[in-house]
Order: sequence, then C-alpha cells, then structure tokens
Amino acid sequence: MNPEDIDLYRNISLKIIERVGEKIKEHVGNPESGQTVKMGADGTPTAYIDLIAENEVIDELIDKDFYSFLISEEIGELKIGKGSIEYINVFEELKRIYKENNNKDNNRSNIENNNKNNLKNQSKSSDNPRVIFLVDPLDGTNNAVKNISDYGISIAVGEIKNSEKITLEDIELGFIKNYANGQFYQAIKGKGAWLNGKTMTLSNETDLKNTSIGGFLNNRRYDSYNLVRKIRRFRILGSVVLELAYVANGKYDAFLDMRGSRIIDIAASKLIVEESGAIVSDANGNPLKNNLSIHEKTIVVASSNEELHKKIIKTINYNKSNDIKKVGILSRLDKYEAILFGAKLIQILEEKGIDVSIEHSLGEKLEDIKNNRNLKEIIDNISKSNENIANELDGINLNFDYNKYAEDISEFDTDILITLGGDGTLLRGQSKLNNNEIPILGINLGTVGFLTGLDVKDAFKSIESILKGEYYKEKRSQLKVSHGKKVFTALNEVVLMTEKPAKMLNLQVSVDGEIVEEFRADGLIISTPSGSTAYSMSAGGPIVDSKVGAFIIIPICPYKLAVRPLVVSDKSKIVVKLLKKGKKAVLVMDGQFSEEIDDTDEVQFVKSENDVYFIRTSDRYFYKKVKEKLTDTGLDSDKNCL
Repeated sequence: MNPEDIDLYRNISLKIIERVGEKIKEHVGNPESGQTVKMGADGTPTAYIDLIAENEVIDELIDKDFYSFLISEEIGELKIGKGSIEYINVFEELKRIYKENNNKDNNRSNIENNNKNNLKNQSKSSDNPRVIFLVDPLDGTNNAVKNISDYGISIAVGEIKNSEKITLEDIELGFIKNYANGQFYQAIKGKGAWLNGKTMTLSNETDLKNTSIGGFLNNRRYDSYNLVRKIRRFRILGSVVLELAYVANGKYDAFLDMRGSRIIDIAASKLIVEESGAIVSDANGNPLKNNLSIHEKTIVVASSNEELHKKIIKTINYNKSNDIKKVGILSRLDKYEAILFGAKLIQILEEKGIDVSIEHSLGEKLEDIKNNRNLKEIIDNISKSNENIANELDGINLNFDYNKYAEDISEFDTDILITLGGDGTLLRGQSKLNNNEIPILGINLGTVGFLTGLDVKDAFKSIESILKGEYYKEKRSQLKVSHGKKVFTALNEVVLMTEKPAKMLNLQVSVDGEIVEEFRADGLIISTPSGSTAYSMSAGGPIVDSKVGAFIIIPICPYKLAVRPLVVSDKSKIVVKLLKKGKKAVLVMDGQFSEEIDDTDEVQFVKSENDVYFIRTSDRYFYKKVKEKLTDTGLDSDKNCL
C-alpha cells in the first residue's frame, strides 16, 4: 500500500471512529440501548446501540468517490461507495474481479507493458473495489450499556490485489479505539504499532506461574483449563478486540479465544499485536491465514514472546510436544519399498540416539533382505518405479542386527508408533497396542492413506521436526462393541454381515432404547467419524468431520426405500438384533478381526472410554485429505505410492 493510500484510509478510519464515538455517547450506560432489535449478519443478536454505531460506518463510506468492500458485524458484506450500497459475497466478487482482470490481461498484454501507469489509474477509477474494510463498530456492547470501561471500535484495512481471495495476511492497517478511556491503537504492516502515538513495550514474562492471561476457554478439544491452573491470574473482560490488543502493550502476557473469534473482531488487533513484536497463532501454533468473511472464525492464541507462546501451545495441546525418546515401528510386509523404508527409519533413529522397537516379523524381513543377493537390483527397481521413495532411501545402511529391536507390538512402551503402509497397516497396529495413549504417526506407503499423517516425499525431514516436539496430537473416538461377555473396540467401523454370501439379514436397530428401524439388508455398518471416509462412504454414508461427536448407522443394500444412513450422537447406545431364526452373522471390527453372532444375540455399541491419538504436523488436515485422497485426481496421484 503506497503512502498516499495509507493516509487516505487512515483518515477515513479516524473519521469513522470519531463519528461512532460521538453517536454512542448518549447510549452508554443506558440499558434500553442494549435491547435486541434484530439478528446480525453474523448470526448474533444486534442491540440498538450496535445499529447506531454501524450506521455511522456506512454513512462515512457510502459517499466516497471510490468503491470499497465492507464487512461489518450487523449488515454483513457490502460493496459500498459512490452513493450506493450493494449486498454481495466478498469471495464471489473477488473471483469475478480476478477473472475479469485476467481476461483484460490476455486481451491487452501489449498495452499493459507500455502503459502501466495509465492502467493503474484506470483500475483505480473502475467500479471494482480497491480496498476492504473490516469493522466491528462496537465490540463489548454489554460493557457499553452497563458503562463498564472495556468497549470500543475495530477497523482493519486491506488492499484488493489481483487474487481470487483475500486473507488476514493481507490486512495492512489496523485501528482500535477504547471509547471508555480514549486509548487509541494503530498499526501499519511492516512499519510498527503504536498506542496513543507511542511505541509499546511487551511483557517479557516466560514463567507460566507468573503470567496474566485473558480470554475465553470453552473448547473440549484443547486443555485450556489446565493452562488456567498453571498461571497466576485469568481475566475475562468481554471485549475480544481490546483484550487481544492488550498483549501488544503488556497489559496481558497472553490472550486466548478458544471458542473461535470472528475475523472482523481480530483483524485489526492481530496486526497491532504482530507489529508490536508479539506472536499470534491458532491453537497449534500455526499462522492465521483465514479468508476475510462475515462467517469466518478462528481460534486465537497470542503471546508476548516466543518462549511463553510455546509453553501455552504445549499446555493446551495436552503437553504433547515433549521430545520423543522411544519409537515403535510397524510396517506392511508385502512390499520391499516399505521394508527398506523401515530400515532407513531405524538408521535415522539410531543416529539420533532414539530407542527403537519393531515388530518381530519386520525384523525377520529386514534380516532376509539385507542378505538377499538381489538387493542392488531390488533398490534399482524401486528407484525406477518411485522417485520419491528412492530419494528417501538414498544413503541406506543395512548393517544392523534387526532382531535386537524386535518385540511384540502389544508390549511396545514407546512415545509414538510409526506405521509404514496404508490405513490397513495403521489400523492393524492400533488394534494390537495395549497402551491407547501411544500416539500413531502413519507414513503412507499404501493406496489412499486417509488416516496416515505423512506422505513419502520429505517424510524423514518431517520426522526430524516431530522428534523435536514440533507436532500436535489429534484425538479420535472409538466404538466399544459388546457381544455377550466379549468386548471389542473399533477406530473406523464395525460391519455386521451375513455368514453366507448372497444372503440377507433381518435386522432391528435401536438407539437409546427406541426402535429406529426394522429391515432386511446385506449387512449394517456402524461407523465413527474416522470411518466415515472408508467403507461407510462407499456404502453411501456421509463424510463426517472427525471433530464431530457422532456415530453413523449405514444399512448395506437395504431392501426398503425409506431406510437411509443415520447420524446419531456418540453419547447414544446403539443396539442391533438379528430377527430371523437360524440365520447367523459375522461381526468385523476395522477389517482386522471378526466374531460370529447367533440369531438370538444382540450387539451393543457405545463410545469407548479410550480415545486414539494421531500425530499431525498441520491443523489443515481433514478437509485437505478429503480433497487430496477422495477425488479421482487424488487417487490418481497415489498410483505410484505402493
């Protein structure tokens, strides 16, 4: 953003701040001004004072001689300027502008090369917005109507560039005014942040027991309450905008919003905090790159320094980031690629002084292959068929006694288990572990590898980071299956099928004591969210985010039109009975082991008390995997991953 534009948008923002401040004065401390008048575009209630504040924002922007995008809490997403307002979707508008600009580029490339300045001026005078304002006209509404001194306005400004999207990283200006005490925060990307015109001083506290932290904690996925037990004090003041900014000037050592802050609330504060030298990330320590949208939310963790930030991230992630000292390895055994990959992994772990445990069968295979006369030919064939695996196997040394590492998987006492193969290998390893607390890292040497965390390419580089504690644990729920006195668990799914092929079962399904359906079918799947991308999906079930607390009931080829997949709470108890005498069935858990059931038996399904943990290197996991692995393109890309 050039200096002229910075001055222009700063002056507009200051005028908005002034207008809103003057207009809300008579409403501060007035409970009637806090009455709900409608639902805002973001889905939250709009108070009368909120509407008063937002109208001033609109009145200031509408008569400008250029168009802007405006995302504001109550009214939503607008194209505004030149005396007009148009309700739009920013994401769709950016795609349209991007396509339009690219068409112009293709048709007028020669003119662009010769007349760059003219085109720049023409672009500025066009009907396409050149800037976006994200405004929360009044954050801390309840504080304002009760005259509690933490309420204010937030304005973030970003320049529209030739891109199909605009994110938090594109915000270049941030302005916040606390109307209660007059404090004014501002930041310019790359140039710094100031409070009342002066540079701010961050807290240098790194000891959790001495820290003062503000925020909102409600999130079952993370251990935020453990953090509160460790710190000196925790505050909730009721204004995300101001409390996040308080990290920038040392009022807070850190701030968390584990509920998920709206982007319009944090856009300006994030820039101010980062320009002050502090750190802002999601709950796993990743930078915030969210799209700018009225509906977008994100967990926010801000800390005054890197050391404190790492401690907070570690604590809320169940202290998962301890250095790893013991590693267990389980591999598929039908492919040389996987076996040799295991050998290279052992070599790397030995060099780093990591204790290694491997399954007996892998030890036997490695002893066989290192004495194989055709070893060079085997490695050459791998190099020809799969470049990524060949690169990872470069420098392999097989001069180890592999039997000394071997033991039963059930006896593994390791910090993590690394599986080499696809989802089947991972499920095999998980089912044999006696310790459910051991997290699993899957390296995809299979076909799809939806549950695996790493692909082959650069796998060892990622493992080096993981060994240093640069990872987080993802928790997945399991099914507990009760059949008579026998109890089983399943991470993906349990399949009830006929004992004999081409026969149907008569089934009754109950949920929490209520009969849901009686029907004939080839079988039945009870799936966890983890299994929703496996057999469940192939049988017509929905894909369910792994964070959702649910189970899926999927009839297999039911002889009844009205019978469809059903999603139920994972707090429910599911009971399945066979209704036809003389017909036995087979219960299959994760494709790993099976149990025969008689016509008089019933099978009960509930959520297991024991969760399963996976090692992840990124929080962008589930939907990324859906796109990569469950499309035709994704499957094609894995053809070389044997």
